[in-house]
Amino acid sequence: MAFEQAKSALLASKAELEDRLQRTHKHIYQKDEAVSAQFDEQIKQTENDQLVYALEEEAKEELNQIRKALQRIDDGSYGQCVHCGEDIAPQRLEAVPFAEFCIGCASQV
Repeated sequence: MAFEQAKSALLASKAELEDRLQRTHKHIYQKDEAVSAQFDEQIKQTENDQLVYALEEEAKEELNQIRKALQRIDDGSYGQCVHCGEDIAPQRLEAVPFAEFCIGCASQV
């Protein structure tokens, strides 16, 4: 994958994740409805909130990885393992454009 293609894919993913974070943040912190008086409804709301929190944390972590990959593109180190310095296989970068480790180092970390 050429660096420009990778950068384009990373920027698209970044925009999608930022949009998701905005929606989850609104869902968690700007609720329009009050907590239900029904206990079983409260349980469902709590379970839903826990799922949204988990999705938010996952999106934050992936967004962080994408930002790091974009920085590596900018500084010219994209495609090199941050641990051993070897090239990361192009197939790995196609599958995981924000990969920072070669397959060998990733299996050790």
